[in-house]
Amino acid sequence: MSTPAALAGRTALVTGSSRGIGRAVAVALAAAGARVAVHGRSAAGAEATVAALPDPALHAGTFLADLARPGAADGLVAEVTAALPGIDVVVAVAGADVLTGAAAQWPFSRKLEELLAVDVVATAMLARGLGAWMRDHRGGAIVTIGWDQVEVGMEGDSGELFALSKGAVMAFTRSLARSLAPQVRVNCVAPGWIRTAWGEGASEAWQRRAMRESVLGRWGTPEDVAAAVAWLASDDAAFVTGQVVPVNGGFRRA
Repeated sequence: MSTPAALAGRTALVTGSSRGIGRAVAVALAAAGARVAVHGRSAAGAEATVAALPDPALHAGTFLADLARPGAADGLVAEVTAALPGIDVVVAVAGADVLTGAAAQWPFSRKLEELLAVDVVATAMLARGLGAWMRDHRGGAIVTIGWDQVEVGMEGDSGELFALSKGAVMAFTRSLARSLAPQVRVNCVAPGWIRTAWGEGASEAWQRRAMRESVLGRWGTPEDVAAAVAWLASDDAAFVTGQVVPVNGGFRRA
């Protein structure tokens, strides 16, 4: 975890911060002293995140954009760089939810299309665009979000979908770190079983599996992921780049 005030004086953009892991990341970065720009599709969700920040003065702005739409990522880059005097940290959390709500019933092909549009293409365009801007100004850190089971595989549609999308993000992160070095560090956090909206409503079988596949014997929380992100964004991780950091309680194949 980053030390208190480790990000004081810095400005961070957290995409997908209107709920879940993104909201926890925004709160954690603010707790470390950063001014945080909130992004999401929902104005109500973004407002709830702003209300959760430890100090209203740490709200750097709110940006609403549906990253599934073509060109939305480029538009967000332009809007953010025009509105903020500087950006020191970018955390690309925004991802398509294909596990809950109506999307859970979509066919595999449509779920894949949505994941590739948001998790892969939008993440890449945001990280490339903002990363180049950061490199040419005052440097900083970028953190992306992967998935711990990319390395070992998981059966079923969801395993295949997230292996495709998050595997791409993890590989891209390693290459972008080389492109932007030494001015901008780029790392990825790969969560395991995290109790987000899907986890809260998962069946008893999935509940048991999540705890069985963690050496620590519990679900992770969005705050667990946020703590790792805050550390990677801070100078405490100044010699860390191009890495994928699992946050999974010690994954084990049961």
